[in-house]
Amino acid sequence: MNKNISIISLAGIALLLAGCSGNKAQVQEAQERIEIVKTTVLQPRTIARNIEVSTTLMGYETQNVAPSLTGRIEHIYVEVGSKVKAGDNLVRMDQNQYNTARLTFTNLKTEMARMEKLKESGSISQQSYDQMKLSYDQARESLEFLQTNTYVKAPFKGVISAKTYEDGELYGGQPILVLTQIEKLKALVAIPERYFPKIKAGMKLYLTSDIYKDETFPASIELVYPTIDPASHTFQVKIVIPNADERLRPGMYVKTTIALGQEQIIVAPYQSVLKLTGANDRYVFLNENGIAKRVNVTMGERFDEMIEINAPEIREGVEIVSVGQSKLVDGVKLNVIKD
Repeated sequence: MNKNISIISLAGIALLLAGCSGNKAQVQEAQERIEIVKTTVLQPRTIARNIEVSTTLMGYETQNVAPSLTGRIEHIYVEVGSKVKAGDNLVRMDQNQYNTARLTFTNLKTEMARMEKLKESGSISQQSYDQMKLSYDQARESLEFLQTNTYVKAPFKGVISAKTYEDGELYGGQPILVLTQIEKLKALVAIPERYFPKIKAGMKLYLTSDIYKDETFPASIELVYPTIDPASHTFQVKIVIPNADERLRPGMYVKTTIALGQEQIIVAPYQSVLKLTGANDRYVFLNENGIAKRVNVTMGERFDEMIEINAPEIREGVEIVSVGQSKLVDGVKLNVIKD
């Protein structure tokens, strides 16, 4: 038993030593290899930084017209496409509950006035007065609630974009109407997180639509959302679009360019950036005192045969391998030839 264990242990040690020897051999081979390459010295470039985004327009405000009362719909005053102003009548629900509450409140209002006079003359106790006042206040609140939900009015100026019921039907859970504001629109766009410090509320934009060729529509950034999405590494921006002539409509697809001003960046030959097989990781090789150094990079905008790259090691004056990089490994010696 012990003899077998000793044999197995010796075999394991032998395999471990062989593996270590193999690794050492690979490192030594890399150190002894000399690859012929060409390099490019990285230089800064000044660009006008623009972000191109596309989005779908939405009504600035959209509200489901859904009373807090169930029951029969007596009358709907509008149809799909009807334009309404704030305060216009939209729906009248069954009035029985409201009429009952109105009569109750009218009686209590009369009683309350009588109790006020009795209190002034000292003919009733404070407790009796308080009980009547409580009943009066509750009846008033109930009447206000029923009035709002029996005679439903438009909360803002807009257009009726959907209608679910007809007169006389029983109202259940679905909204009776949908009211959408279209004289002012909004849109949400996702911006890469690296631009977060540069995007500010109030920035002016211009939208374009394939429907209106060669025309632009003014807009502005109304809100920059304060958090970053950890999954997409983007943040949302709310754009507001004046639309008094109502030529733009919710659901339309539009594009815009956000101008962020001039910026200095580092660009490299596009072919110098390599892609890791089976992943989306990008990397380059730098010439560090005659030795190849692999550096992971993120890519930005492309400019013809050049590409913006970013990494802590990427800076002005660094030599990047631009020819022969595909056969390199980290640590191999370089023989840099000139054109």
